[in-house]
Amino acid sequence: MIRVATVQFSPVLGDRQANLDAISKLLDPVEADIIVLPELCTSGYFFVSREELAPFAEAPGGVACDFFQRLAEAKQAIIVAGMPEAADGCFYNSVFTFRPGIAEPVIYRKAHLFYQERFVFEPGDTAFPVIRDERLDVSIGIMLCYDWRFPEVSRVLALGGAELIACPSNLVTDAWRKVMPARAIENKLYVAVANRCGTETVGGETLLFKGCSAVYDPWGEVVALAGAEGDAVLLAKIDPRPCRDKSFNEFNDIFADRRPELYGAICRPR
Repeated sequence: MIRVATVQFSPVLGDRQANLDAISKLLDPVEADIIVLPELCTSGYFFVSREELAPFAEAPGGVACDFFQRLAEAKQAIIVAGMPEAADGCFYNSVFTFRPGIAEPVIYRKAHLFYQERFVFEPGDTAFPVIRDERLDVSIGIMLCYDWRFPEVSRVLALGGAELIACPSNLVTDAWRKVMPARAIENKLYVAVANRCGTETVGGETLLFKGCSAVYDPWGEVVALAGAEGDAVLLAKIDPRPCRDKSFNEFNDIFADRRPELYGAICRPR
């Protein structure tokens, strides 16, 4: 069994050190093999200009990257963390995945930008990564918050071999709580949603982040669930082996039964 820690907390907007300190404190007593943190967990979320964001965006080798790499080594754990990325003069809303013994993080750049993110970040230009870890014998797919609205994302990850989808999030709606279990069922895999909580107010507008971080099993059942408010570290044990068999009875297999030759066709009204 693999131990997954899904972290919920309320990052401080524009205070990287305070956020790293909070993460360190939350994770100090935690023993886990995989740790999933929220979207933009080092910076806070509600930036409305690139100038405001710039001091907190970084590339591999930056302050937060060094912090997480050291933490991955110390805990011998895979750490999945949402952070603002700076690359080639652009900013991306990214997920960095740190692994013990591997110097370079895997980076996923958010493909589907939500709300005012489009004024600060560039649309992601990476593929959707599936990270294979032989030590743990697990394959981890990465998606980020609003990506949940697009079933293509989780399906691509599942077809790539993902047995666990890690989804750092800053969710402000409620619909995802119905859809995330569906993403688990339709792909027969685990989904770990690390959502932040708390509020941020900028220019008279307040965003309320909905918390309720969760881990769902391949049948869409809740393995672990946080409340809507307050810091929490959810600990769940998962077994990725059942995710490799996509059948659900002796005749049906959700991957073998696919008809991709039909999916690109549009049936015109008659």
